[in-house]
Amino acid sequence: MEALSDIDRIILAELQGDARISNAELARRANLSAPATLARVRRLEEAGIIQGYAAQLDRQQIGYDMLCFVSVSLQLHEIHQVTGFHEALQEMPEVLECHHVTGDYDYLLKIVAHNTDDLEDFLVNRLTPIPGVARIHTSLVLRETKSTTVIPLE
Repeated sequence: MEALSDIDRIILAELQGDARISNAELARRANLSAPATLARVRRLEEAGIIQGYAAQLDRQQIGYDMLCFVSVSLQLHEIHQVTGFHEALQEMPEVLECHHVTGDYDYLLKIVAHNTDDLEDFLVNRLTPIPGVARIHTSLVLRETKSTTVIPLE
């Protein structure tokens, strides 16, 4: 896709702030007609820039009192181990994010757990047994000081 126009940036910024905004209101804020705005949104979706829409939940209000970052190293970096690890994580809904990283560990996972028993079960009975997992290191989040899904559009 070509570079984003200023109008595309306005549309994306507005949708990041409130994905439930009506097309009419989005058009007003972007200074476009409603059909032109809808066409731009569809083009951004088709290009994969807008990947989806989701409700943001307060994890603690639905019983997930723990937020953790888990660093994982694999024994070998053979394709079958890496692929197996990736596939196993797809089946674990408590894994919110998985990033392949540089440094002392290979992966950084962001996970939620209801409590320490839930966390222990995840680490001992679900993550550690994945073939190829060599070591893990868990950091508990004491307080979230910033959490956003908004990407700057400068």
